[in-house]
Amino acid sequence: MAVMGAILATVAACQSDRLTPERIGPSPPPGTPEIAQSVDGLTVGHRLMAAGEYELALHAYYRAAAEQGLTTDVLSAIGAANLKLGRLHQAETEFRAALKQNPNFVPALNNLGVVLMSLGKYSEAKQYFQAAFALDSGHSDLIRENLIRAIALMDKSVYADTQNLSGFDLVRRGDGQYLLLKTK
Repeated sequence: MAVMGAILATVAACQSDRLTPERIGPSPPPGTPEIAQSVDGLTVGHRLMAAGEYELALHAYYRAAAEQGLTTDVLSAIGAANLKLGRLHQAETEFRAALKQNPNFVPALNNLGVVLMSLGKYSEAKQYFQAAFALDSGHSDLIRENLIRAIALMDKSVYADTQNLSGFDLVRRGDGQYLLLKTK
């Protein structure tokens, strides 16, 4: 029995912790800075968006959501990534959620307008662009251009609807009365 105890003690002494630095791998080169903290997911996502890596940016924004919660900034960023990926309905949902938290968040107002304009909802898009433009005090050229574009598309769609009246003629009858008559 004593021999068995000695063998177990010897085997136990030979084992070492598997996570000791000797077992991790080679040490970094001299002068390598030590990383104290990881970079914020929102910052990483913004950098990836600027680089055109929208899917990776979306994953970084999800990481930011896990770290910070679904803040207005995070929701708006997720919506922007979905917008760039062409996922318009998902982007719309995210922008609306961001605006529910902060109705005066100019980037979400503008981006929701862009989504709505892309979906052909020009009148609603115009309302969001107007709100963004007013809150921004007219400083952003991009918001102004978006507003002008929404108004033009709205007018164009109204004009296009009147053009679908082919097969009808507008005939003047008497003093200022007009009658729409069907032609053959």
